[in-house]
Amino acid sequence: MPIIKSARKRVKVAAKANVRNAKTKRSMRESLKAFTKALAGGSATEIAKAEKAAMSAIDTATKKDVIHKNKAARKKAQLAAAAKKAGVKPTKSATKASPAKKATAAKKPAAKATKPAAKKPAAKKTTAKK
Repeated sequence: MPIIKSARKRVKVAAKANVRNAKTKRSMRESLKAFTKALAGGSATEIAKAEKAAMSAIDTATKKDVIHKNKAARKKAQLAAAAKKAGVKPTKSATKASPAKKATAAKKPAAKATKPAAKKPAAKKTTAKK
């Protein structure tokens, strides 16, 4: 057991983080197992639901830095390939669409027209006399 006060605190904090990370990792593994089970004997809709849940669990684990982003990408690609092989049509990634802009919204003022930089006059030619 550490003697220094800050080291004791780090032990407590690390223990809490360990529990939190284990929970996230466990839920990810459970969703992956559910997807595998759905692949074995499920309909296309069940497979699609399980795939969506597994993708979400992987994204959550990545966001919380429980797994590396490259591992997450690899797992998601494997899930998509397995679902495609099972005959499930790929779904578009759920990205948040930005709210539609109103036509009556105030426009930004145009950038001020700046004066173009003046050209330098051509250098005078000097002739060397011999």
